[in-house]
Amino acid sequence: MPRIAFLACADTLPAGGERRGDAFEHDREVAALRPAFGAAGLELVEIDWRAPLPAFDGIALALIGTTWDYQDDAPAFLAKLEALEAAGTRVCNPPALVRWNADKRYLQHLARAGAPTIPTLWRDDVTAADIADARIALGCDDVVIKRQVGAGALGQYRFAPGEAAAPGWRMGRPAMLQPFLASIVEEGEYSFVFIDRAVSHALVKRPRSGDYRVQSLYGGAEDCWTPPAADLARAEAVVAAIPFNDLLYCRIDMVRLPSGELAVIEAEAVEPYLYPDQGPQLGERVARAIIRRLAA
Repeated sequence: MPRIAFLACADTLPAGGERRGDAFEHDREVAALRPAFGAAGLELVEIDWRAPLPAFDGIALALIGTTWDYQDDAPAFLAKLEALEAAGTRVCNPPALVRWNADKRYLQHLARAGAPTIPTLWRDDVTAADIADARIALGCDDVVIKRQVGAGALGQYRFAPGEAAAPGWRMGRPAMLQPFLASIVEEGEYSFVFIDRAVSHALVKRPRSGDYRVQSLYGGAEDCWTPPAADLARAEAVVAAIPFNDLLYCRIDMVRLPSGELAVIEAEAVEPYLYPDQGPQLGERVARAIIRRLAA
């Protein structure tokens, strides 16, 4: 029986110390995958991505799951994926794709390929003066600043109209500045889950009252959603623009622009939560995709 590693981190694995507030999502995803894998003749093994290479002996394929601390040690994370690949373990998604997707400058590639994106300013660092300049350049009073290498809205800042950064404030890392889009509060953020480039399911994520972040870590909630054809087509256009052939999974997060069209916030191909509660066939779809790769 081929053994499939589900890569996680100490904060999401059930065993060990205190877990993250959203670690229940790890449990839900594993609970969706394990029985489907077993029915397909695969064994799912949860492993911390920081475990030494001998811990991966006998693993046929490593599936990047809830490695939700990678952004704080990205070089080591990428090196481990490449070491696994060099040792003969197939990694999904592949290290080259992960390296490309881990830095949000990939959004520049998607924009050049014609995918709908949000106006963005890219900076090696951000100061209070940059925020003022961004308001002029982006034509908005409400600005969001995100890490170029980051996940889960961690280390993210929002400067609402009339709000200024403290004197001497700086981001301290490469960042991206975008206009805050009110639609994320008014109607939510939309996610499309793709397996082998085919849509599996879609959902809408809404922030709790008084917040704009949609992740469960901040009190966000999600519901099933059937996208209109035009919205699905825009998500499919984003997937089509990803310049790698081997794309086992991807989650496309989108928000509605003032024009009424959806624009991509992120094309998550590293370690996205795939929302199995909204996609009851997720386990079977992922198992089939893995079997195809093992047979190739």
